[in-house]
Amino acid sequence: LTSMRLAVLNLPEGNAMRAPGEAPGMMALEIAMDEMAEKLGMDPVAFRVKNDTQVDPEKPERRFSQRQLVRCLEEGAQRFGWSQRNAKPAQVRDGRWLVGMGVASAFRNHMNMKSAARVTLGQDGRVLVETDMTDIGTGSYTIIAQTAAEMMGLPMEAVDVRLGDSDYPVSAGSGGQFGAANATAGVYAACVKLREAVAQRLGFNSADLTFADGQVTGGNRSVKLRDAASAGPLTAEDRIEFGTLDKTYQLSTFGAHFVEVGVDVYTGVTRLRRMLAVCAAGRILNPKAARSQMIGAMTMGVGSALMEELAVDKRFGFFVNHDLAGYEVPVHADIPHQEVIFLEEADDKANPMKAKGVGELGLCGVGAAVANAVYNATGVRIRDYPLTLEKHLDKLPAIA
Repeated sequence: LTSMRLAVLNLPEGNAMRAPGEAPGMMALEIAMDEMAEKLGMDPVAFRVKNDTQVDPEKPERRFSQRQLVRCLEEGAQRFGWSQRNAKPAQVRDGRWLVGMGVASAFRNHMNMKSAARVTLGQDGRVLVETDMTDIGTGSYTIIAQTAAEMMGLPMEAVDVRLGDSDYPVSAGSGGQFGAANATAGVYAACVKLREAVAQRLGFNSADLTFADGQVTGGNRSVKLRDAASAGPLTAEDRIEFGTLDKTYQLSTFGAHFVEVGVDVYTGVTRLRRMLAVCAAGRILNPKAARSQMIGAMTMGVGSALMEELAVDKRFGFFVNHDLAGYEVPVHADIPHQEVIFLEEADDKANPMKAKGVGELGLCGVGAAVANAVYNATGVRIRDYPLTLEKHLDKLPAIA
């Protein structure tokens, strides 16, 4: 059971940054999972696998559309060398460093939202996509161009994308890892309508047409796509809607985070040594962009686990460290190589793109994986984030 209580404080309101709910919630939950596994004498990965479910625990009549959490955990464990982990804490040393490994599950719901787009085939054979979707550095321009290019059988260079104008059809927008899958599904719907208009103008009777290499092919006939617009541009607009799909299936994304840390036995300072995330999030529309989302989110998770903390002046009720000189966030020197693996999957229940969100998933569980690794390294269980050195320095094993 999880619950939330609001406290009235003489402070500015706290609010969500990324993965609201799951990010801080799983930092607590996945520590508890490790503690339960230890009390049962079970391996933390095996304990999570044994308690897996394929139905929504709160609504058992609703199955997960696709849930490969077990694969994420097991493949991650194999890739990370989890079998080499010493289950007894504070046993592994590398010079002055106490070394430990930690694991945590990653979970974040996928949200389907209405999203629309307008596509136009010009007389020059180029396709223009218009939607009020935003690109905040997450690659919307790229994946929307990819979608239209694939649907219309054109190279990406022949697709122009215009975003962020309220005159354009309303999209899902960015946030909550719902942007990419919904915006591209809206573009898909508009392209389906444009394909129908192309077929009609070119005089094809069959709906079973192939759009590839700038050609439209059906039966024994093949015509250039641009010929459909020779008499004037063709425009189509449509949107994706999902009805009661969420009442039939629980749409979610899953993953597993593995972390290795070193804790300096003299100073108590924690350093990340290795990080791995294995994710199951439907069809990955653009692996490079998705990996960038993941490693950015994993870095944010390290920040919340080890250093990000606001100091409050209780006399006057203000934040003392209100700039980046006093509020520490991870920099390059804090982050080791991050490995990200996406399972091959396509969730045909989610949307026509068979894709789900991925950005927030990279953050959910990271803090707990770090905390569980620190415990494995030191034998000191800290349940109060961030895990700063003064919270365990006097409890570390003897230096000699």
